[in-house]
Amino acid sequence: MKKLSVPAWKRALDIAASALGLVLLSPFFVVTALLIKLDSKGPVFFCQERIGQGGRAFLIYKFRTMVADAALKGGQLTAPNDSRVTRVGQTLRKIKVDELPQLFNVLKGEMTLVGPRPEVRRYVDLFSSDYEEILCARPGITDLASLKYRDESSELALAADAEREYVTRVLPDKIALAKEYVRRSSFGFDLLLIVRTVVKILVR
Repeated sequence: MKKLSVPAWKRALDIAASALGLVLLSPFFVVTALLIKLDSKGPVFFCQERIGQGGRAFLIYKFRTMVADAALKGGQLTAPNDSRVTRVGQTLRKIKVDELPQLFNVLKGEMTLVGPRPEVRRYVDLFSSDYEEILCARPGITDLASLKYRDESSELALAADAEREYVTRVLPDKIALAKEYVRRSSFGFDLLLIVRTVVKILVR
């Protein structure tokens, strides 16, 4: 599986933005960590294996929004009224700040600010030929699919079989959008997606 080289401007933007973001958001991280610990037992961060550039696995970081033993109580997809989601977790998910710890992944070079969202191995294996193209690029915090499926859990909740709906309709569309991003990737396009993401968060 080939790997696209990361343009110098993209890596420079990633380092500058993630480092600045982590410094400025550090008070927020501390408050969020305290709220998570007071709300439920378990670690502050949730780590999960995802497949990154070149098919290489890495651990993605998020603020924990579910009970500590959530994996034993259900599948990987989360419904809006999922009992595994904590009270603090509901708020973090609603305003999408549970994703902020991925700035550490960006700083480490495992992710980028804008790029195809990384998937778990199970789904990558199901669509291995498609991911040959997608995994040439470094995965990102936001992309076209993130913007389109911002309320993905609510959408899946309407389906009789959420897992089937995700695999047969949602994921193929996400894959198509990921391929579109890889083909259109540029400094201007990245800035556009960053602005659109910020606007979506603020409007929400």
